[in-house]
Amino acid sequence: MLPAIEAVRADRGWLLDTCAGLTHDDWQAPSGCPGWRVQDVVAHLGALFWATVDPGRLPDVTGMPTEQAQEIWVRARSGLAPDAVLADYKEVSEIALGELAKLAALDLEVPLGDLGTYPAAVLPAAYGFDHYVHIRADLFAPRGPLAGTPPPSDEVRLGTALDWIETAIAQQNPAAAAAGSYDLQVLGPCARIISFGSGQAMATVSSGAEAFVRWVTQRGSWEELGVQAEGDEAALAAARTLKVF
Repeated sequence: MLPAIEAVRADRGWLLDTCAGLTHDDWQAPSGCPGWRVQDVVAHLGALFWATVDPGRLPDVTGMPTEQAQEIWVRARSGLAPDAVLADYKEVSEIALGELAKLAALDLEVPLGDLGTYPAAVLPAAYGFDHYVHIRADLFAPRGPLAGTPPPSDEVRLGTALDWIETAIAQQNPAAAAAGSYDLQVLGPCARIISFGSGQAMATVSSGAEAFVRWVTQRGSWEELGVQAEGDEAALAAARTLKVF
């Protein structure tokens, strides 16, 4: 099994088990995604799977920016009962795991609107990234409402999230990429240096892997996460605004 699909499968199983024990108040609690309840985060993850498995199950969002499209998909499911949201997620995620394996074997480029164009082989990592971030950063403290311990950030799951970030960061931040060059140093587990832009690095930003995922998705500030940075002030200012979806 590809590591990215293994990561999705692992977080899917954890999410199904955890959500089965949530109370009504848990489902309705505000998540770390502004305007979304816990229920809406799970509905969003299901909608992303339907976008691959059967887009006809979703409202047509052709030509819309990604964030607007995702809001429309979530709103379309906002009236469902929590058990229906969970059943929908369980159904589509099971189908999608097989479809992602087929997708990863294709030798083609897939356009994702304003997020860029990517080799089909890397798209399972996008689903692993989305699960990793939403579960850990939006459902659990300090941003989310759920008590308890989030799923592990092991090498497979954390590494998959980092793989997507490394693939997507330049395309999703074209203004920053055009304005300078950056070395993003990921320390500890899954360590790597993610470089993008052109020329000699104008800014170097270092943090642990879990902190890196949080700040590069704008789910925590450098100060909160203990990020170390040095370099040109303008480049550092641009680096602070980086955001990966």
